Amino acid sequence: MARFLIEVPHDNQAAECARAAEIFLRTGSHFLTRAEWGCMDGEHRAWIIVEVGSRDEARG
Repeated sequence: MARFLIEVPHDNQAAECARAAEIFLRTGSHFLTRAEWGCMDGEHRAWIIVEVGSRDEARG
């Protein structure tokens, strides 16, 4: 399987950080536990590496 790095940006307000984490929780807790978050360093985005069969699967 191929590995893909997915970046999830969000606004730099605390409420948006919480909202991004909530979305990860709703889509599957395994995404939240595997995500790397940049918020504490001023990079308001999350990154996750997924192993899937295709780029389309990674985007979906």
